[in-house]
Amino acid sequence: MNHYKKLLVAAALPIILAGCTVPGTYLNVDSLNIDDKSANSNDDANSAESVDILDRVNLYPLTADKMATYKAPQQRAQINPALDAKLAAYEYRVGAGDILNVTIWDHPELTIPAGSYRSTSESGNWVRADGTIFYPYIGEVNVVDKTVTEISAIMTKRLAKFIESPQVDVNVAAFRSKKAYITGEVEEPGQQFITNVPLTLLDAINLSGGLSDAAAWRNVTLTRHGEEQEISLHGLMQRGDLTQNRLLRPGDIVHVPRNDGQKVFVMGEVNNPQVLKIDRSGMSLTEALGSVGGINQLAADATGIFVVRANRQNEKSTIADIYQLDISNSAALVIGTEFDLKPYDIVYVTAAPIVRWNRVLSQILPTISGFDELTNGVNTIRNW
Repeated sequence: MNHYKKLLVAAALPIILAGCTVPGTYLNVDSLNIDDKSANSNDDANSAESVDILDRVNLYPLTADKMATYKAPQQRAQINPALDAKLAAYEYRVGAGDILNVTIWDHPELTIPAGSYRSTSESGNWVRADGTIFYPYIGEVNVVDKTVTEISAIMTKRLAKFIESPQVDVNVAAFRSKKAYITGEVEEPGQQFITNVPLTLLDAINLSGGLSDAAAWRNVTLTRHGEEQEISLHGLMQRGDLTQNRLLRPGDIVHVPRNDGQKVFVMGEVNNPQVLKIDRSGMSLTEALGSVGGINQLAADATGIFVVRANRQNEKSTIADIYQLDISNSAALVIGTEFDLKPYDIVYVTAAPIVRWNRVLSQILPTISGFDELTNGVNTIRNW
């Protein structure tokens, strides 16, 4: 009877294996597009859902020969000649709301006295909403969008009709018209007035009290006329890359986001799967593996260390890029130190084939054991 039972189990085992799925997750590398080949796409909206997700991802092996292709350019200390030229040529232009102080030398009767209890800004000439100021003898003067030198020349020419060789000095007593905005993770978010002293991005951050502990250094955004550009304060403040600095203009919005989004997910056959946060210095693949205690030496497939990176720029073709690192030779961990992770990367360590097979058997063996007990019970009843 035992002989027939073994034959029955042997015959049923392929059927059971064909009908069950392997427990747990894994990554089928054979189904991926290798290296720089384009992913398969389907323009027919009706059949888009039928395309396997693996047909829309690309696989890039992380090898010593190809690391230069994947490695982000290293930021280094360097000057910014374009910014220096802008700072040298900078001139403030008056706007509505500013307060001008006008002095006519040798004619104190035309100069509004400040007095003992009034500041220069309180006794100055306020630029009205229509962009003009009023001055004795010459009436309204259009001063908006003009420099103090241009305003002085205009007033000198018009006052010459009433005063012989007038000497006119114009300066801005209070800057109120132009401002930039600093928002997000700085100690004192708010507006920064733009004055006759050029305001750079670095100056604005410092005037706002500096960055808070929760600031994301690498993803600061500058919005100008509705267009957004990304700036790395890590490169500017930690590496000395002055090309990341900007001359701020009226209406600019500098936003420093929180570092809550600076996270990577380490999953699969590692000793302590968890979510890691990228700090201001960044995080490499090897650093991420080290932070979770390394791979599980008994269960992990050392050839299958994957980084899954979503492609948010081209949703119709490739939805993700997958980078594979083979650390069966531990020296390959050096390659991992050169691969920088990005926010929302998924580091996945797949299971070894024998581990997946053992997991299948762990589900089948209770069924075989139950079948054996059932057969023994039937034989007992028959013998009784």
